[in-house]
Amino acid sequence: MAVVSARPLGGLRIVECASFVAGPSCGMALGQLGADVIRVDPIGGGADYHRWPIAANGSSLYWAALNKGKRSAAVDLRTERGRELLMALVTAPGPEAGVFVDNSVGRRWLSYPALAARRADLIHVRVQGHTDGRPAVDYTVNAEVGVPLITGSEETAAPVNQVVPAWDLVTGMTAATGVLAALHERTATGRGAYLELALADVALAGVANLGWLAEAELRGAERPRHGNHLYGSFGVDFRTHDGERIMVVALTAGQWQALRTVTGTGEVLTALEQATGADFSRETDRYQMREAIAAILRPWFAAREFSEVRNRLDAARVLWARYRGMVEVVAAHRAGCGESVLTSVDQPGIGPTIAARSPLRWAGCYLEAFPAPALGQHTEEVLAEVLGLGQAEIGALYDDGVVAGPC
Repeated sequence: MAVVSARPLGGLRIVECASFVAGPSCGMALGQLGADVIRVDPIGGGADYHRWPIAANGSSLYWAALNKGKRSAAVDLRTERGRELLMALVTAPGPEAGVFVDNSVGRRWLSYPALAARRADLIHVRVQGHTDGRPAVDYTVNAEVGVPLITGSEETAAPVNQVVPAWDLVTGMTAATGVLAALHERTATGRGAYLELALADVALAGVANLGWLAEAELRGAERPRHGNHLYGSFGVDFRTHDGERIMVVALTAGQWQALRTVTGTGEVLTALEQATGADFSRETDRYQMREAIAAILRPWFAAREFSEVRNRLDAARVLWARYRGMVEVVAAHRAGCGESVLTSVDQPGIGPTIAARSPLRWAGCYLEAFPAPALGQHTEEVLAEVLGLGQAEIGALYDDGVVAGPC
């Protein structure tokens, strides 16, 4: 699969003033599609500039991964001149400019009315914690919507947090959708837009859109925990003779039949249906009898080496996957042939490192990936290009500590 250099959002300029995951992932997604995303960073870096995971030299792998392909201007926003620079960058003229993404709190000078007074067609997307302005992060909103209380094994009463900040990532993609929707409206009407997006709303909408809140209301009780069993269908992990662990799922009647056939358990499972009145062609019945079904299937996996299990499941078109650690994922990518969403970039301050392209493929091709900038790498370039400042003006800003170049 080839990698193409086409940039669908080429020419669009976005100013980003955001930290942590949601806001930066929005800018990253748009930047991977070709937008010129200018990060305005505090001199010395923001709250997430040194966030873990980190490289051996202390550089943040997290920050580098979320800011791929952007430009960075380092500005002291505590100063009046620094605030003026940011406002000027956000409201600079041009049909494909005037787009701002931030998660700032308490900066009245950076409010939509203040910015729109300078550019009436401004598009401003503000990422928040809660709609009332209270702070939140993925791990707090996830606790609030109930997911940790239905996660984990049946034996534990303690909540189980998810490792992936899923709500942050969904918020970032929702923010990107908002930017594109507002751009479409501006093209059609000439109007700007102010969009607010609360992380807590994204999490609530997520569990509601899956029917989980409706289920809780009708049940009047929490959904039971099932460990690695798939809720509402059949799916669970099995161990092979040589100690490998795999996840097997049978969502459809065809997948269920394939699993029965390859494991040679059809007669036993049919007897179980007859004894219990269940019909395993129905997803609900497979779910309700999950423990008994797993007990019947488990010996088949336990008696075979992984290589045999893999070959037979693949031949039967069973839906399955082997559990892998991330070290193995990286090794498989390094040893692999052909194109994938993963690639390598030469990251300043870190060196060659694994990175991801946009998962979107255009005409079957991935777009090119670029490294994150060094902090303040493009300060002079942005001030000259976007604001038209001359060398003397830029030099004075450097001398007065209002802006900074790469560290």
